[in-house]
Amino acid sequence: MENNNFVNANSSEEINPSESNNNNSNVQNMNANSQRANANVQNANTQNRNANAQNANFNNTQSNKSNYSKPNNGFNAPKVKKEKQKNNFGKTVVVPFFSGVIGAALVITTCVNVPTIKSKLIGNNSQTSVPTTTVTSSGNVNTNYISLSDINDTGVAVAAKVLPSVVGINVTYSVNSIFSNNTSTATAEGSGVIISSDGYILTNNHVVNSSSSSSSSFYELGSATKITVTLYNDETEYDAKIIGTDSKTDLAVIKIDKTDLTAATLGDSSTVQVGEWCMAIGNPLGMQSTVTTGTISALNREITDSDGKTYTVIQTDAAINSGNSGGALVNSNGEVIGINSIKASGTGVEGLGFAIPINSTKSIYSDLIKYNKVIRPYIGVRGIDITDEIIKNNPTYNLVKGFYVRSVDDFSPAQKAGIQAGDIIVKADGTTVENVNELNEIKNKHSVGDTMELTINRDGTEKTVTVTLVEEPSDTNTND
Repeated sequence: MENNNFVNANSSEEINPSESNNNNSNVQNMNANSQRANANVQNANTQNRNANAQNANFNNTQSNKSNYSKPNNGFNAPKVKKEKQKNNFGKTVVVPFFSGVIGAALVITTCVNVPTIKSKLIGNNSQTSVPTTTVTSSGNVNTNYISLSDINDTGVAVAAKVLPSVVGINVTYSVNSIFSNNTSTATAEGSGVIISSDGYILTNNHVVNSSSSSSSSFYELGSATKITVTLYNDETEYDAKIIGTDSKTDLAVIKIDKTDLTAATLGDSSTVQVGEWCMAIGNPLGMQSTVTTGTISALNREITDSDGKTYTVIQTDAAINSGNSGGALVNSNGEVIGINSIKASGTGVEGLGFAIPINSTKSIYSDLIKYNKVIRPYIGVRGIDITDEIIKNNPTYNLVKGFYVRSVDDFSPAQKAGIQAGDIIVKADGTTVENVNELNEIKNKHSVGDTMELTINRDGTEKTVTVTLVEEPSDTNTND
């Protein structure tokens, strides 16, 4: 409508009287319409506020009470939506996140601190290492690390390998008393090492031979009347017989009638080093299959026993007790490097055990098996060692260091070569010798029938003679 002009009621613009009635009518209509519109708006707003208030109360009753406590307080829809989103973020993200962190921490802690679970998940591979310094034969020093757990594994593996090759030996002796003509019996125990699968066993002479065992002024041990052998993990007692004995080396070989035995692996005792790990296996005090460990304390140690015999042995701090004699001293490869023989005893003595080097036993047990005795080359002289002290205490005699000949056996190689009592043997095959052990070491490298050159000092003059070696008589008691 072109004539309907709407103006503000407070306008200063003038109104035409002729149009007053129409305008008033229009104004009234407009006011009525305005009132109806306002009423509709108020009703709509009231309904919206009520609906929104109900929705807000559903989410947070306490918060909505403060927001809608006044009738004219308007509802801010965006703020309510933001609060709702904030609350949902905390519940759906923050709480699950921290719950997961706490749960993971509990699981990890349980796995680490419970041994059974830890071992199943990551295994028991923890090892403790310690530094070690090794001096090689060439003189070079190598420093590296060894694992203590490896030492554990080595001991277990060596024991498992060698134990089936070590036997227990029980010997019954006859005993003669000076107080009566009655004869009783006594028993002794020792150990042995299986050297062949068909029953040959290496042991000490003093284990099976009563003549090398202790006696007293009140009784005398006779010969062994019975020898039995007990195998590893086998309670059966097997009868054994003596194949041969050798008192000079304190070695003997016995045999049982059984095959398929586990023979020991023999090592090379010339490669043994001081400080090397070792294990002694035997039957001390009747406790069969006992294992003790230690180190090699010294090499080429000269020890004299109660009978006056001198042996060159390996010294170890591995426990060797009565009954260990004849048992095995082995290295970390499970190889026999010695035959346990002697233990130093006395007040305050601990950790002193001795073993015969395995290399020096090989020719001995070979002869014992083959000949029932040891075939040795023989010179035929008896005497003493001339030391610096003897020379110093006897200045009037023309003495030099060497082996002094006190007597010569009749019909011996020495007598045939012209050696006389009073001569001093100073060299053998061109090598200086200062005692009988050095002389015998060179002599024993020869076989029966060989010749060797001896340099002697007679009244200050040296001369060289040639000796043809023969087999040593069984009843001889010469130094050489």
